[in-house]
Amino acid sequence: MALTVMLLNGTSFRGGCCRHKVLLSLLGPFLSNSKLYSSYRRPGAEPEKKLSWQNADFSFKKGIDHLKTQLSLLKKETQDYLLGPGGHPLSQHLLEQTKVLWQFRSQEDLNEWVISSDVEIGGKSKIYLKLGRNNQAALLYGTLNTEVPRDGETKYSGYCSMRSRPAVGSFNRKKYYDWSNFNSLYLRVRGDGRPWMVNIYTDPYFSHQKDDLYSYFMFTRGGPYWEEIKIPFSKFFLSSRGRVQDNQHPVWLDKIRTLGFTIGDKVDGPFQLEIDFIGLLKDRAHREEFAYETYDKNTPV
Repeated sequence: MALTVMLLNGTSFRGGCCRHKVLLSLLGPFLSNSKLYSSYRRPGAEPEKKLSWQNADFSFKKGIDHLKTQLSLLKKETQDYLLGPGGHPLSQHLLEQTKVLWQFRSQEDLNEWVISSDVEIGGKSKIYLKLGRNNQAALLYGTLNTEVPRDGETKYSGYCSMRSRPAVGSFNRKKYYDWSNFNSLYLRVRGDGRPWMVNIYTDPYFSHQKDDLYSYFMFTRGGPYWEEIKIPFSKFFLSSRGRVQDNQHPVWLDKIRTLGFTIGDKVDGPFQLEIDFIGLLKDRAHREEFAYETYDKNTPV
């Protein structure tokens, strides 16, 4: 076990980055209950009496089962890659006009999403996610509270969000959604008249871009009727840590990681949003490439 800890923490072997991820994936079931990867301890908490490696649940059978599962996933990914983009023939991919990404009909569909609120920073907003009437939609509801935590540091509060889980391939490799064959996001929703922010997170090339988001507004009209909303990708603007960036560029549609919805309109009170499905649309009438001005900040004189 000590050798395992040394391998996980060491980077002296060749090709350390890739092999480290593979080794971490293989040993994941063995170390599912351990805390080898984090030394963080909350202030005021008592230190653990046992060493971290003593809490590891080593199971050879779990490791073999996990390896079989990952190899079957790798086999399927290889077959889909050889068949064509997204596991479909190239002709079908090129002629595809619409595509449903998420449709909410069961608890398994809801498990692909995570919810969060300002409770993480000491706020008092609440958010819940469940299936709607007759299991025909996702019902996102809760209460927004803009009261600022009294910690002497936080200045703003009052937000709730729902975000899709990042896609993961075999051996815990990153997977990306490729939406480059479409030009618009298409949703069927029913809201209460409050505005939402639709967020697209792409995989950054550099670590300082990890907080970059592409966002656009979604306005719901309220009432008992469903509405279909189309948002062109050319309308999404780049922001980082809540600040709109001067240097704008279009969304990298071939490296999409997650999609999310955020409410933070600074109005205290209940909110509700029902989502039937989320899909993609190729609108041939939309020819706009990018809605915002792009320019060089340091133009030559």
